[in-house]
Amino acid sequence: MTNKLDLIPTWALIALPLVLLSALLAFIFWSAPAEKIFGVDYPPVEDLKFQRVTLNNGGIVVQVLNDGPDIVTVAQVQVDDAYWSFSADSGLELGHLDKTTLTIPYPWVRGETHTVRVITSNGVTFDYEVALAILTPKPGTRYFLIFTLIGLYVGVVPVAIGLMWFPLVSRLGRRGLDFVLALTVGLLVFLLAETGQEGLENASVMPESFQGVALFICLAVVAFLSLEGLGQWLSRRRRQVQDDSDGNGWVLALLVAIGIGLHNFGEGLAIGAAFALGEMGLGTMLIIGFTLHNTTEGVAIVSPLSGESVSIIDLMRLGLIGGAPTIVGALLGGFLYSPLWSVVFLSIGAGAIAQVMVKITWQMADGHRVFQHLATVPVLTGLISGFSVMYITGLIVG
Repeated sequence: MTNKLDLIPTWALIALPLVLLSALLAFIFWSAPAEKIFGVDYPPVEDLKFQRVTLNNGGIVVQVLNDGPDIVTVAQVQVDDAYWSFSADSGLELGHLDKTTLTIPYPWVRGETHTVRVITSNGVTFDYEVALAILTPKPGTRYFLIFTLIGLYVGVVPVAIGLMWFPLVSRLGRRGLDFVLALTVGLLVFLLAETGQEGLENASVMPESFQGVALFICLAVVAFLSLEGLGQWLSRRRRQVQDDSDGNGWVLALLVAIGIGLHNFGEGLAIGAAFALGEMGLGTMLIIGFTLHNTTEGVAIVSPLSGESVSIIDLMRLGLIGGAPTIVGALLGGFLYSPLWSVVFLSIGAGAIAQVMVKITWQMADGHRVFQHLATVPVLTGLISGFSVMYITGLIVG
């Protein structure tokens, strides 16, 4: 007996709930239940977020975004408690998620602290402190070369130095390989915790409308699953090219390099942003600390390659994948830093690192019970050593 519902076209089954939902939303907007409960004179919810503050020879440039549900009108601007004239490139009235750039011809003083206050038409104030006033870097040959060199010092060169341990790794036996792989997992555990902390900190200063924490978690899961699919595809391609080898070591090393590269992109963002915001001491300490930090990442990349024949060109490729994103991050951090993009890339990095950790752990187990294998002496020693190395070098950054 045929069910009458089976006679309804598929498109109608899809469209009907959507039409009913649209009708319900239209009724809610038309009936305005909030106004009937609270009246039309309820106070507006105003929430301005400072997106970026830069200093140039003409004064202070402030980009603000309306993160609240109601319209916000910028009325006045104060700098160091004094009212100043200003111009707005996108007007003074901002709807939800609208933004405008305020140009304030204020004679800021190099090395001094300045406070910018934006006052709305309802008298609500929003403050931003420029801790150390310096000229904001502008895209140009000089700054491009400086940030590129910083990225080389912090990312490419340290990772390349770490890759020099490949000959030693390739001579290790089973117990030695377990130690090195566990060392790699220990390094990655620390990197994952570090990336997660940085991502959540950036998410906390994002406009709430962007739902930074949820965005971070969801993108991390998507990155994890995407890299899992990429790893399977790379393994199949590798087997097609090299029938005499399963290629799992190379694929895993490539995934490690990708995960570390995304993490190092976040490090570059932090360094570039520190210099752009005038935090010279912090920027210098980040360079020194990350340089020491990232040398151990070369070991993490070559660990899965034990017993495989790898050319110098292949090692150079892996080193560039792991280290070169630091250069891009430093450039973007210095010129175009945004908490939103920082959260996006850090979340992808966190998902990538987590996926690599799972892959290496399964490779170490090699068909045995995972937790039983993790309890062996070489593995435990490697895990503790990896975490300890990253923690000690991380103290220099902190």
